[in-house]
Amino acid sequence: QLAGPGVMGPPRDRDAAIAVLREAVASGVDHIDTSDAYGPHVTNQIIRAALRPYPKDLVIVTKVGAERGPEGSWDPAMSPAAIRSQVDENLGNLGVEALDVVNLRAMFDAMGPAEGSIERRSRRSSICSGRARFATSASATSRPSKWRKVAR
Repeated sequence: QLAGPGVMGPPRDRDAAIAVLREAVASGVDHIDTSDAYGPHVTNQIIRAALRPYPKDLVIVTKVGAERGPEGSWDPAMSPAAIRSQVDENLGNLGVEALDVVNLRAMFDAMGPAEGSIERRSRRSSICSGRARFATSASATSRPSKWRKVAR
């Protein structure tokens, strides 16, 4: 974990986190799963500091659809404006013009999809259009066929 305890704040040793990322990629890791909500913002800034310019074969997958509350809660943030903002934050903190993959993380309660969730909004390709090579969903309960390549 690159962020601090509870995925909040900075790690105890930023230099060690950077060294671990560099060693992982040097050892053949070609996929990093992240989110700007981790920290928040901390994890993507560490990834950028450690690896930019990014190796051509490295795929960075990030998640949107949730944000951190002041006490560390995970709160749904799935309006089109919130998702666009999260995509922009990921772009800026990773230092890229387009994201490789964006997972639209659906937040659900015990009774099914949360009001305003990505599942209820269906496909939102315009949210990531041109800023993500692929968009998928994570934690979705709907039919998988509904979530194929929502952005190009």
